[in-house]
Amino acid sequence: MRVGGVAYRTIWLAEDGRDVEIIDQTRLPHEFVTRTLSTLEDAARAIRSMQVRGAPLIGATAAYGVCLALRSDASDAALDAACDVLLATRPTAVNLRWALDEMRAALCSVAPPEREALAYARAAGIADEDVALCRAIGEHGAALIEAVVRDRGGSEPVNVLTHCNAGWLATVDWGTALAPIYAAHERGVPVHVWVDETRPRNQGASLTAWELQGHGVPYTVIADNSGGHLMCTGAVDLCITGSDRTTGHGDVCNKIGTYLKALAARDNGVPFYVALPYSTIDWSISDGLAQIPIEERDAREVSHIIGRSADGEMHEVAILPTGSPVANPAFDITPSRLVSGLITERGICPASREGLLGLYPERRGEADSPQNS
Repeated sequence: MRVGGVAYRTIWLAEDGRDVEIIDQTRLPHEFVTRTLSTLEDAARAIRSMQVRGAPLIGATAAYGVCLALRSDASDAALDAACDVLLATRPTAVNLRWALDEMRAALCSVAPPEREALAYARAAGIADEDVALCRAIGEHGAALIEAVVRDRGGSEPVNVLTHCNAGWLATVDWGTALAPIYAAHERGVPVHVWVDETRPRNQGASLTAWELQGHGVPYTVIADNSGGHLMCTGAVDLCITGSDRTTGHGDVCNKIGTYLKALAARDNGVPFYVALPYSTIDWSISDGLAQIPIEERDAREVSHIIGRSADGEMHEVAILPTGSPVANPAFDITPSRLVSGLITERGICPASREGLLGLYPERRGEADSPQNS
């Protein structure tokens, strides 16, 4: 995607071909700042502090984190230690574990002197593949938006509601939930996006709005509690969200508040779709609520808010009574029965075991293992 007319991915190699550059998403939407990652610790901090976030981008950053670790020590012990450090940064998004498994598989049978070059090549492959996967998700999902236009036979914009940020900032490029919107917009399909603010970190208001504005897609930011009202008044044609982990049976773990949108969509007959690449599917589990760990984040994300004042400076202010107890679960589980379909790089399928296996038949043995029965 483009920022000020310049094409950017969310992660790329620096001019030296070894350091890694990222967009610091904690500074958006008020400042566009890039950061350099030179060490394993830099990469782990970037993931933990959410300078990078979004399941696919977390995976790509972890892959490059392994590269950075191997620059100083390419031994088996160093590889294992690097993967352990990176795996501990965020517990919920399965792409993190997937990317580290990919790196281990590529490197474990190679002699240490050869590992660094191979690591960079595999990390670049993961990043390039993510771009291709997200573009394909966009092409498949755009058909849903085009179908709304055909079915009602008018030229009014299709109103899509999304939650959190699942655009190009959450991936290497294009995004998951926003990729169909970008693809439809490029085809000239009239589309308007209802952007949930997504408390407490406001990724919708900060990131999704910034992305859509830069791409010229019409949008309106709404308070999280407005979605149900908009659906019951006919102002939403369909919902599309992303996913941080989807079970082999179609349950979806996504940013907190997604479940409530799915409930409202079901009650009002609004289609509710989830967009994700294959790396977000966790075939090892079948019950999202029972088996997916839900990250509990810092209470300060709820008790304080950061914004820019009239003088242009960034400030953090408290919004709760001093000493208020705070709970801050970062994700919730939307059961498969509330999901109209899953938009993947291979097409759209029902949110079910058989639906997923119809697109990924090579995973049947994994899906049929005892813990998934």
